[in-house]
Amino acid sequence: MDFRQPLLQKARWRPWEYALWVVAFALPLLVPSHALMINEIAIVALFAMSLDLILGYTGIVSLGHAAFFGFGAYAAALFAKHVMPDPTIGLVVAIALSAALGAVASVTILRGSDLTRLMVTLGTALLLLELANKLDWLTGGADGLQGVVMGPVLGVFDFDLFGRTAAWYSLSVLLLLFLLMRRLVHSPFGATLKAIRDNRLRAMAIGIPVVSRLAVIYTVAAAVAGGAGALLAQTTGFASLDVLAFDRSADVVLMLVIGGVGWLYGGIAGAIVFKLLQDTLSTVTPQYWMFWIGLILVLLVLVGRDRLLKPWTWFGARKAVKP
Repeated sequence: MDFRQPLLQKARWRPWEYALWVVAFALPLLVPSHALMINEIAIVALFAMSLDLILGYTGIVSLGHAAFFGFGAYAAALFAKHVMPDPTIGLVVAIALSAALGAVASVTILRGSDLTRLMVTLGTALLLLELANKLDWLTGGADGLQGVVMGPVLGVFDFDLFGRTAAWYSLSVLLLLFLLMRRLVHSPFGATLKAIRDNRLRAMAIGIPVVSRLAVIYTVAAAVAGGAGALLAQTTGFASLDVLAFDRSADVVLMLVIGGVGWLYGGIAGAIVFKLLQDTLSTVTPQYWMFWIGLILVLLVLVGRDRLLKPWTWFGARKAVKP
């Protein structure tokens, strides 16, 4: 049997997936008052999926993934302000520059333990944050990069105050990059990534070029994260130090904890739940909303994602263990 057949079977679309994306694109029309929230969810979902490429599919832990998100945001904002305001070209430029940064930064994750990678990736993000703060003549420093005016998407669709164009623009980019990532993870290349995640030494023993695979997937993940950052800068017309902050990296890890790692829809599900919880809880308890999100995450870890949705199973009788 062809070894590619199981991969093609997994890559085949299910009916519920078509329905999911149709509903997603219809939401800005169905609930126009929440178009800005839909736009934000699409952006952070793309950011979460980029982290899942290295964390869920390859086993590379990172606490500094916001480095690429923020770099893409500043790249798109600076391109629009000083070169040309076309959002599509700016997005491509930001993705390319973020990929180049990811290729350079991939050297730092090829050696060492998980703890080493955590510290190195966190250090990379902090270095970029400090650079953006000090180079205030370029980035605006603590005041942020202001005066970013975007042109119409494809020269036709102007960004409106209600955020509907922004939502459709971000959803379109999300779908396009999702299709590319889906094709990647369900390819023979993606299968080698999972082999590296499960046992790196065994993967090397059977001839998988581990170093080059890690460098490539880290570069791809950086490019996708940079694209998400570019979308944020383009749809808000602003880029600040917040896009490089540690909170960004921590939040996206929490989204994957909620949605699950190792499948691309986990990033989307986690982004939806996290942003809705954040919006709802911050309205109810503006000062303590992080406490409730933390409590939910603790329950999620202790009880389990499946059992958390079925409270009646928490205190069920345990099966007797035979000696």
